[in-house]
Amino acid sequence: MMAHHSNQQIHNALQDAARRLADVNLRDLMTLPERGDLVFGFEDLQVDCTRQPIDNDSLSLLLRLADARNLADQLDEMFSGRPINLSENRPVTHCALRQPERLQSETYKELCAFAENVRANRNITAVVNLGVGGSDLGPAMVTRALAGYHDGPACHFVSNICPTDLHDALTTCDPAKTMFIVTSKTFTTTETLANATRAKAWLQAYGVDAGAAMVAVTANADRAREWGIAPSQIFSFADGVGGRYSLWSAVGLSTMIAIGSHAFSEMLTGAHAMDTHVRTADFDRNVAVIMGLLRVWHRSYLNAQSYGLMPYDQRLGKMPSWAQQLEMESNGKGVNRQGQPLDSPAAPLIWGAAGTNGQHSFFQWLHQGKDIVPIDILIALRPAKGLDNPDGQKYHRMLAINALAQAEALALGASNPRTPHRNFPGNRPSILVSWDKTTPYTLGRLLALYEHITVISGFVWDVNSFDQWGVELGKEMANSLQSGGTLDQFSPAAKAFLRRLNRT
Repeated sequence: MMAHHSNQQIHNALQDAARRLADVNLRDLMTLPERGDLVFGFEDLQVDCTRQPIDNDSLSLLLRLADARNLADQLDEMFSGRPINLSENRPVTHCALRQPERLQSETYKELCAFAENVRANRNITAVVNLGVGGSDLGPAMVTRALAGYHDGPACHFVSNICPTDLHDALTTCDPAKTMFIVTSKTFTTTETLANATRAKAWLQAYGVDAGAAMVAVTANADRAREWGIAPSQIFSFADGVGGRYSLWSAVGLSTMIAIGSHAFSEMLTGAHAMDTHVRTADFDRNVAVIMGLLRVWHRSYLNAQSYGLMPYDQRLGKMPSWAQQLEMESNGKGVNRQGQPLDSPAAPLIWGAAGTNGQHSFFQWLHQGKDIVPIDILIALRPAKGLDNPDGQKYHRMLAINALAQAEALALGASNPRTPHRNFPGNRPSILVSWDKTTPYTLGRLLALYEHITVISGFVWDVNSFDQWGVELGKEMANSLQSGGTLDQFSPAAKAFLRRLNRT
């Protein structure tokens, strides 16, 4: 009873703080002498929160909220491997995948050896990863982000059951020199197995032994064997690794083949460094805790329904899609961990695109629209591998200056009452996230940071960030129709659509 009372008191105080700060403009907050306290760091990673609608008092309240929700204990339970995924009675083990002990394990060494053998095999010029959701978004995003390290065979990522996706990927592939990685946690994913069946038929049509050319990554090795994958070509990961948290596991095999096992291990090491920071740093200087609490602040107290991620790096262009699944599948819940309805929504809609492209697309809406949408702006200080020359440095500096200018323009605005269409109200919040250079290590650290932001905010909202029952109903209805099930549960409009479909 006391804990509930304490939670309610903090909640009420945060609501009061939100109302108070609604009358304070960012341009005034940004000049306060103590504003430098809102720049947080870990190694060369800097998180500049000075353009946030927050002050020391409201941040203190958010930290009190974290204590009231037992955030430290919940993080400890996750890191310790306790079954905190209550609806499935499973531990949450993705952080264990990047511990140094795992890199020394025989299982990991076998995965690395397989990847290096593929990389050395001149008869394999293309690798096609067949997956969807976390089995696609993570490895596809990382492979593109680390393009400068890509010295293995060409890697393609096919996720959509739409036949054009696989067709278009295969137009550049030689059937005799293509390997397929079928990535599915359950090995029952409809889209992935449909694409795998088509890939097998494509290989066989060209006289290629599909058994030799197909690999499985799954938590259900028995089903992969039944489907026809050779046991020596099945790589497993644990049930406690959710799909959207799985790029660190064997799910990252396609990435490892692209960039090499050493670079992949460096990415795991960077992620582990962030895990250690989250576990050991005081909450008031903990970059993941601060950003997770700000996510709660915007969604629960400032009523921001969406949150933008703007990586100023073309190679990080898939990061918003990866983060979208990470946040919205994890925290897009209507009930708490005990199954009771939430009093207010959790999880903002996550969206975004690479800068500077976004500036010529939706930044108009961010600057002058009636909605105020918080965003993260992400930028490395130095250009990516392969571009660290005078030309690359010159244009990367232009990119970085654009990132900074957008953060400042959103916050400060420019008053022009005589010409309303040129008036920029400002007071638009952002976090400027910067680091030295995008390498496997710093990318792993950055992605682990965003995982922890999602998990920490989920703990504060008291939702289960590790199940995803919301994806099941539509799949069940589609499977029912596909297998000739009854139409009784479907609307008249759905039946009419199916009649049209059957006539084509």
